[in-house]
Formats: sequence, C-alpha cells, structure tokens
Amino acid sequence: MNSASRTLGAADLAGAHEEGAGLAGLDSAPRQGPPWWRVHGRSLTVVLLVLLVLSPFLWLVQLAFKPAADIFGDSLLFVPTLEGFASLLQGNFLKSFGNSLLVSTLSTGFSLLIGVPAAYALTRWEFKGRDRIALWILVTRMAPPIAFTIPFFLAYQYLGLQDTVIGLAIVYLTFNLAIVIWLMQTFFEAVPASLEEAAWIDGCGVWQAFWRVALPLTAPGLAATAVMCFIFSWNDFFYALILTRTNAITAPVAIVNFLQYEGWEWTKIAASGTLVMFPVIVFTVLVRKYLVRGLMAGGVKD
Repeated sequence: MNSASRTLGAADLAGAHEEGAGLAGLDSAPRQGPPWWRVHGRSLTVVLLVLLVLSPFLWLVQLAFKPAADIFGDSLLFVPTLEGFASLLQGNFLKSFGNSLLVSTLSTGFSLLIGVPAAYALTRWEFKGRDRIALWILVTRMAPPIAFTIPFFLAYQYLGLQDTVIGLAIVYLTFNLAIVIWLMQTFFEAVPASLEEAAWIDGCGVWQAFWRVALPLTAPGLAATAVMCFIFSWNDFFYALILTRTNAITAPVAIVNFLQYEGWEWTKIAASGTLVMFPVIVFTVLVRKYLVRGLMAGGVKD
C-alpha cells in the first residue's frame, strides 16, 4: 500500500512538472496584441478628417506664399515669397480690413450691451407678452437679408448713414441682437434664481445682483456669444456690398474687387483671404476655454 502511494505520488509530481513546464512555455511565448489598425485606427481617422477639413485653408495659405509665376503650377515645392502681401499694401485693402475689424467690434459690443440685459429681463421677469417678444426678436434673424435691405437702403439715404461704419454696425446689430438674446437666455436659465435672491437679502439691488452674481456666472456663455456675433459680422458680404461704396467697404467686398475683367489677381486674393482668416482664428483661440464651456453649458439641460 505504501509502495503504491509512493508510485502514484511520483507520477503526480511528474505530471505536475510537465504541466508546469507547459505553462512556463506559454508564458515565454510572445503574446499577440490587438492589431495595429485597432490601436491606431481611430487616431489615423481623426488625423485624416482634420486634414480633409483644413485642406481648403492649407491650400489657400500655400497659395498666398507662392510666386505669381507658379500660381497654377503642379509642384508643391516652391520658394516662399511675400509679394502677394506686399501688393496689398499698395492698395486700399488695409483700410477695408480696418473697416471690417471696426464694424465687427462695434456690432459685437453694442449687441452684448443691449442684448445681455434684455435676455436677463426676459428670463427673470414675468410680464405680459414676454414669449411673443422673444419670438419676434428671433424672427429678425430668421428672415432673409433681402427683406431688410431696401428699408435700410432708403432709410440710410435719408439719414446720411449710407457708406458709413456706424451705419453698417447698426445693420449687424439687428441680427446679432437676436443671437445674443436667445443664447444668453439659455445661460441665464442655468443660473439658480436663489443666488440672486440671496444677493437681494444681502442688500443688492436688481442690477447689482445682475452685475455681481448672474453676469460672472455666465461668463463662458458671454464669450461664446461674443465669438458668434463677431464671426457673423466679420463674414457678412451681402449688406456690406449693398450699403457701402468707397469709405466703409469691408474686407469681403474688397476681395471681390480683385476679380476684374482683365483677369483675376490670384496672389492678392489668396493673401487677402489668409489675412481675413487671421483675426477670427486669434479671437477664437483667446476665448477657446470659455467658448467650449459656454457651448457645453448651453447644450445640456437638466
């Protein structure tokens, strides 16, 4: 009996040793990871999509630095030149660029100055016809621009505001105001009214509670709204084409003047297009933190 037990124990030990050797062999074998396309596929897809979206802008920028003689060449290798930007200095494009900057800044500032308190009032105060007023404000943004062009054209001729920076800023104010009011209403609704009521108990008035409590809490939304207003004003072409002649011409209209019967000045078009993109990119980068927070806050509802 003891001999059989010893024999069985030896056999078991031998089998366990072979099994252990087999497991050791498995551990030493190279492990098969996920395929490369599963690991890097998403990153490559994102990179390709970004390049696809940016390809028109990249093409325009490389065209701006290309010599005029190679503008239609197939080669991507060329000696960069600034002749396109230098030619803009000889004309009135910089004045038009300054007009765009001034008009967009004034329109954005006026829109925020009027629209933010209006949005606060529509959000917090109960009065008759509040919903109808908000709807009519939105209609001014939904209507096509041609519906307002002739009234503005005739009124500006009478008032002497045609071909002026102030006149164009007032026009942009009309459709930016709807954006400000409707966007800021969403952000003010996200702020608990109890915070302002607590400020009233501490001795603040209505406007002090608005300025010290509600407005700082909606700063991300304010930045997002300002970016939207600035971009809409900066990109406008229709109103600027109809309501300006020489003094208040904006950059989009000035670029069209490079398309002449004698030929299209591609170097100027590419250089001016690159310059036109620059302020919007810089403005967006400066407020990108608040822009993302503001857009996310406006898109989430409890």
